[in-house]
Amino acid sequence: MRVCVCRSYRAELLYDHQLFMMNMNTALPKEMHTFWEKETCNQSSPSKKPKPPKPQNAITIAVSSRALFNMDLEQDIYEQQGMEDYLNYQIQHEMEPFAPGPAFPFIKAVEAVNTRLRELYPDSEELFDVVLMTSNHAHVGLRLINSINHHQLFLERFCMTGGNSPIGYLKAYHTNLYLSADSLKVREAIEAGIAAATVFSPGKITEVPETQLRVAFDGDAVLFSDESERIYKAHGLDKFFEHEKAHENKPLDHGPLKGFLEALGKLQQKFYAKGQRLDCPIRTYLVTARSAASSGTRALKTLRSWGLETDEALFLAGAPKGPMLEKIRPHIFFDDQMFHVEGAAELGTVAAHVPYGIAQKIPPKKDGKKDTSARQLE
Repeated sequence: MRVCVCRSYRAELLYDHQLFMMNMNTALPKEMHTFWEKETCNQSSPSKKPKPPKPQNAITIAVSSRALFNMDLEQDIYEQQGMEDYLNYQIQHEMEPFAPGPAFPFIKAVEAVNTRLRELYPDSEELFDVVLMTSNHAHVGLRLINSINHHQLFLERFCMTGGNSPIGYLKAYHTNLYLSADSLKVREAIEAGIAAATVFSPGKITEVPETQLRVAFDGDAVLFSDESERIYKAHGLDKFFEHEKAHENKPLDHGPLKGFLEALGKLQQKFYAKGQRLDCPIRTYLVTARSAASSGTRALKTLRSWGLETDEALFLAGAPKGPMLEKIRPHIFFDDQMFHVEGAAELGTVAAHVPYGIAQKIPPKKDGKKDTSARQLE
């Protein structure tokens, strides 16, 4: 028996069916009974998105609109034609979703981790919470919302500042990590004590895992302070090795992303507690230019002294990081030096620059080009 129901009469037919079953206690053919059960369930129990956790309980990742989506064309319109033409273009195209940007796979992997956590701990709020942190005008909000819905992202918290810097809101959101395409805003966040990085698009598309979040970190000036980096810059490689050997039992001070690794470690422990160490959806990597024998000991002992670990540690002794990262296929790689970021990006890794430490003290440009970074919308 085949049942066809016009959508406009569905609710009325469901009601009549319920009365019929109550009064007559009559059994329906199996396929019709299954249909009514499904439709009644859809009417009475609509599917709901999970509630976002409270900011004080969550691991909050703030991501800018240009890190999450590809808005290069729109940014060009803003810089070349001005704000009004930019807003008009966004309104005219608000039903056209943005294409994914460099941070998009990372955010999708974060959501996959949340799905697993909710299955294991239904009442826990120890989850990732993603906040869209943008200096865009509210007029652009509709296109951003349409894009988020189109890509089936779970982002319920927005902060649209209408051209003002969003940095002041990051602490209010208890932000654990801020990802942006605007290097000036990232520097401002770092100076305010917030873990932050400028995200760059890779030179080619690399397929990354959908069900396991992979995060790779450099060591010095990222997880650790730049203490050892300063020795190397001032006195050379031999003095650096001597310094690390003499201080191998003294933990390094923390760098800007130590707290984010710690947050990832806490979530990993929740999976380990359920016997899922080998099936954990979070995997972390230390990818450092340090040598293992001559300077690796201090790095590993520092992590141990913090009660932290990475799943894998790669000591490359000055070799390029890009080829190793190409094999790891992380969703994001954090480094304080642009030549490592650029080398990783060329080989398909989404790399993020952490502007912290001695390596950032670069002489100003002498090419006379005007700095337009302050005109960026995020």
